[in-house]
Amino acid sequence: MTTAVDAVEASGIEHDVIRHGPVSSVAEAAAARRVEIRDLVKTLVVRRAEDDYLFVLVPGDRAISWPKLRALLGVNRLSMPDAATARDATGYERGTITPFGSRRPWPVIADETLRGRTVSLGAGEHGVALRVGADAAVAALDGSFADVTEPAGVKP
Repeated sequence: MTTAVDAVEASGIEHDVIRHGPVSSVAEAAAARRVEIRDLVKTLVVRRAEDDYLFVLVPGDRAISWPKLRALLGVNRLSMPDAATARDATGYERGTITPFGSRRPWPVIADETLRGRTVSLGAGEHGVALRVGADAAVAALDGSFADVTEPAGVKP
């Protein structure tokens, strides 16, 4: 079990653990998890200030809209930390990051398009994923939904 799986189990929400082989793209990950690309959630770590991060849950076929996210948070500047900083902030490597079981419980913002959907997100290890109801997951993480993305091209 992973820390993330332990955390989602402790939350009491319904979930499935999915194990799959190596993947190198969002499309490959969606295929391996047997979900549509829009139901594969990328958990992105966003830096607001020194030692102040948040998780943004983004559907696989969308990208963060920086203007929308800055407006929502009331800030002029946001950035994405490098891989080592993200690992230090969350305890997870890129490609495995999830808010569940993170080193610190950073705020969670899920894109509005995820509301009401069953989604797949990372589970803290390569080749391991969680399938959860987005509404239940966001509630368990004390997160919120907001319009923070825009369509993005996804390479097959």
